[in-house]
Amino acid sequence: MDRTFETHYDAWMKRQIAASAGERRRRLQEHGYLERKLLQNVWWPAVGSFEHLHAEYEVADFKDGVRFLDFAYLRMPHRICLEADGFGPHARYADRHKFSDDLTRQNHLVIDDWRVLRFSADDIENHPRKCQQVVLQLLGRLFGGRDPYVELPVMKREILRYAAYSPGPVKPSEIQGLLGVGDKTARKLLRELAGDGYLEPVNGTRRFHSYQLVRSKVKLL
Repeated sequence: MDRTFETHYDAWMKRQIAASAGERRRRLQEHGYLERKLLQNVWWPAVGSFEHLHAEYEVADFKDGVRFLDFAYLRMPHRICLEADGFGPHARYADRHKFSDDLTRQNHLVIDDWRVLRFSADDIENHPRKCQQVVLQLLGRLFGGRDPYVELPVMKREILRYAAYSPGPVKPSEIQGLLGVGDKTARKLLRELAGDGYLEPVNGTRRFHSYQLVRSKVKLL
């Protein structure tokens, strides 16, 4: 289990529920297995952050009612809808009206300038890397091309976020606790980030170093 994902997901979901009411709150409290898997297998490994992301996002429909998107990524000037499409009994036995209504819903989102990404249960479970690539391609196209920080592995992004808000230099022992890894892995990750220019050593001997963030290198934090 990815402890980093679990920690951030739980905190993010609590904030979502606290800021919601009515039907949206009910949906958030009953958040589905597949929707969570979309975040765990696809969004988190690709992006490593829940910033700008909203679950069970409410939008008005063309009949003056409301609909709920699985996830909405709201980062100006763009809006992205992400949907997890299952193939359970509900999907298999959906009638023609439901099928047509689903297409109409998507068409109206597109008309309202939403970008829509839909992922099947099979791809989320069995081909998550393919889904991650789609997410990264769209984010890169909309928000300025390839971002070296976004393409870093999740553990390295977590170290950089931790370093950004740490009151002092970061030590290997802190990274062990943060990520649940051993001393050797923690030191290796710190050395690699320093080698890539994201961190710089502060002091210590050849066997031990503290590191601080190179803020000019990481502009997202």
